[in-house]
Amino acid sequence: TISHLLVNNVLFNIPQRTFGIDYDCNCFVKDGRPFRYISGSIHYSRVPRYYWKDRLLKMKMAGLDAIQTYVPWNYHEPQMGVYDFSGDRDLEYFLQLASETGLLVILRAGPYICAEWDMGGLPAWLLEKESIVLRSSDSDYLTAVEKWMGVLLPKMKPHLYQNGGPIIMVQVENEYGSYFACDYDYLRFLLKIFRQHLGDEVVLFTTDGASQFHLKCGALQGLYATVDFAPGGNVTAAFLAQRSSEPTGPLVNSEFYTGWLDHWGHRHAVVPSQTIAKTLNEILARGANVNLYMFIGGTNFAYWNGANMPYMSQPTSYDYDAPLSEAGDLTEKYFALREVIGMYNQLPEGLIPPTTSKFAYGKVRLQKWVAGTQEPCNQILPLLFIMIYYFGFVLYRTKLPKNCTEPTQLSSPLNGVRDRAYVSVDGVQQGVLERDKSLMINITGNAGANLDILVENMGRVNFGRFNNDFKGLVSNLTLGQDILVEWEIYPLNIDGAVNHFIHGYPGQPKRSGSNPQSYEAPAFYTGTLSIPGGIPDLPQDTYVKFPDWTKGQIWINGFNLGRYWPARGPQLTLFVPRNILVSSVPNNITVLELEHSPCSTQLCEIEFVDKPIINATTQYEIDAPPLFVRDMWLSHL
Repeated sequence: TISHLLVNNVLFNIPQRTFGIDYDCNCFVKDGRPFRYISGSIHYSRVPRYYWKDRLLKMKMAGLDAIQTYVPWNYHEPQMGVYDFSGDRDLEYFLQLASETGLLVILRAGPYICAEWDMGGLPAWLLEKESIVLRSSDSDYLTAVEKWMGVLLPKMKPHLYQNGGPIIMVQVENEYGSYFACDYDYLRFLLKIFRQHLGDEVVLFTTDGASQFHLKCGALQGLYATVDFAPGGNVTAAFLAQRSSEPTGPLVNSEFYTGWLDHWGHRHAVVPSQTIAKTLNEILARGANVNLYMFIGGTNFAYWNGANMPYMSQPTSYDYDAPLSEAGDLTEKYFALREVIGMYNQLPEGLIPPTTSKFAYGKVRLQKWVAGTQEPCNQILPLLFIMIYYFGFVLYRTKLPKNCTEPTQLSSPLNGVRDRAYVSVDGVQQGVLERDKSLMINITGNAGANLDILVENMGRVNFGRFNNDFKGLVSNLTLGQDILVEWEIYPLNIDGAVNHFIHGYPGQPKRSGSNPQSYEAPAFYTGTLSIPGGIPDLPQDTYVKFPDWTKGQIWINGFNLGRYWPARGPQLTLFVPRNILVSSVPNNITVLELEHSPCSTQLCEIEFVDKPIINATTQYEIDAPPLFVRDMWLSHL
């Protein structure tokens, strides 16, 4: 029949879109022809939707065939059964933009992604079952994964290449060979779920460190095994490792590192362009496929940064020393890699979108405010974050059981503060307890005084066996020899409190004291930034700097920009994209300073500048580790 012929594309001889693997020619095959991709990583969750098109076009103009992106499960299902694919989370719109830009997509669907993202993309609510074994055949974990994939994968199916979309390959899990569980039944379960929802045609693959050790538990029959490795190494040896799992088929480096990740208190990682260009040329010269991780890093807005073990939290900037900067700026590295890519791919004609303009709006005066509190829950012993609140801050309060007229030791003997606690007695700050670093301080106060422990979740571990990163007071605190009991626990919905500020309920102003201390009680500070209307191209991107502030969080017009910590570095400025700014009314700024502001001794100001500072060289604990593959560095810690 005519309809039958139409369905089979025979009547009009329309070629069918196909993408697969030819094991005889050791290559991918796209629409019946050998194909090699050169792609770059961009995480839609780290770039405002407003800038997706700009970043994708810059990637296309660099000569890339494809982009690679992760899907963070916790970004889309923040609470069990509550799904969000709107606004900055509109994954399908992102895929549509990539397709319109002429870029194919390699989708890394998880459920675990690592990515230096909170808990490696796994939602914190999984930890409500404290004994759960993540990334394994644990029945509760599998039930949650199956439900999530039943939501995500049907949304992705129309975007597969054979269905007219841009997705040529889908990654299952991520670097599983670096995880302790080595559970093949778990991988088989995922393979079955992915095939069930996506069909048999799509190429499913895995990624692991370039060694037989990592491929041993990461590879599975039915999933094409690829590897990742850094510049400057032995390309031949790396691909020989892949050949141990895939004797034939395309050579693939799924994460070729253009830079490296940062941690608070360590130097900003910088990798020379010529090192990357040289190794990239070696990879492409042998006909291999490659993904540059990252091509643009972006920003860990709000509380989305991850952490590594031994516990090291990652900063707000995820610049990664990538070819496109955190703000999407064209760099010397961009043009160096574009030149190499141009030796193998036809570079597109036309203009490369320029670096966006930045504007120094100058200094903004802030004023201290006191916010209201929420109702507590009462417990004999402290509760974990996940029983109360997933991100941000929780306040634990008890009464001093005895007079501490002389300095008395308050300690976390089992290293149970996760991750940083600001301790005060009747509002007088006593000091800071910090995971792995400061397990004891001395305090003073009278019996019956309020002992407040404001605990900050600084990001869940994203890599390795300690993904089950419980937050809060995970073990008892002791005062002298006595275990503290009878706690009031306050979940602090600070993002909600900030919206109260914006809508005209700012609490009460409070005058700063005249006696500065090394630590002050955590406090809010608010102010406004007015941007002149009627001037072309304003507002523009900017960066906010915190001169003489210590550590905290900042919101602009209710948008949580992330953490600042100039006292520890290396990042001193936070990127402010223009889309969160307005010129029609004053922009509301709210700062939560956790330790010490400049406001009691000098001007209470922050400053908007036109250049980033993410590589300051003050007060490093240790130098950053040398650049080599994350698996080699972290998996055995």
